Amino acid sequence: MPVENEADDEYTDDSKRLMSRFLRRLMSATAMWIIALIVVFAGYEPAFFLLVTTLGLAGLWEYFQMIEKSGMRCFKAFGMCCGAAYFIGGFLFFRAHGFGADYDFETLVVIVFLFGVFARQMFRPITKQAPLETMAYTLFGLLYVSWLFSFLTKIIYIFPRAADGHPTGQFYVLYLVIVTKFSDMGAYLVGSRIGRHLMVPHISPAKTWEGFVGSLGFAILGSLLSLLILSNQLSALNWLHALLLGLLIGLAAVVGDLGESILKRSTGVKDSGSALPGIGGVLDLIDSLLFTGPLLYFYLRLLAR
Repeated sequence: MPVENEADDEYTDDSKRLMSRFLRRLMSATAMWIIALIVVFAGYEPAFFLLVTTLGLAGLWEYFQMIEKSGMRCFKAFGMCCGAAYFIGGFLFFRAHGFGADYDFETLVVIVFLFGVFARQMFRPITKQAPLETMAYTLFGLLYVSWLFSFLTKIIYIFPRAADGHPTGQFYVLYLVIVTKFSDMGAYLVGSRIGRHLMVPHISPAKTWEGFVGSLGFAILGSLLSLLILSNQLSALNWLHALLLGLLIGLAAVVGDLGESILKRSTGVKDSGSALPGIGGVLDLIDSLLFTGPLLYFYLRLLAR
């Protein structure tokens, strides 16, 4: 009997911890959703810019923190300055020119990043592999966080403005966030409840194939519900688009989540930070969006416009 009681107590403690984390996660997610909905429906461009830039820079900061805590080197101050300049410059450029001239802008950004990181290294001593690794980790952070997350800004300006001069693409960003977070929610709920078969244990011991199926199913559901509720705002999409995008965004969200797991596994951290109770860091919040944002941008640009 004592053994059974101890087992029951352990099961109860695990259930309480799971419920406590779920409640903290729910509170953080609710707060973020309220902010996002206010920004999107207000249609106030500077507010959207401030939200994207704040999240992007916070995620970039956490990335550099992870690199430094693992004992690796990077140009954190230089990287943060480049990230801030890119978010500000990207917002001003796409607000003024739309997406038509984005190739020239992106080429310029890559050249500036490369020149800048080499110039920064010139003021440090050179010792075997250290300079190459430092430059590589810095550039990777800029591309992984700043460049990929900036696609949310590009989506806003991929469609012509409304008659009143306000942009219309912010509703596609809202659609993206809904579907991506539905995917994350499906993976978490299904995986934590019935997950038995590990997906990639060498990367993430908690990811299961059941959670993967749940991720795709919830993403498709979120896509269809979004089109049903926001049919007027998402006029470029039809039900076939919604079905296909739900599947593709679900797949990209899983890749994005596993991509950050590779980083966390490599740097030896459990969460990228602690800014969001129940979720972890900001990078834990936006990791899936880093991959789903570019996917939706090119889908809209090539197939749905």
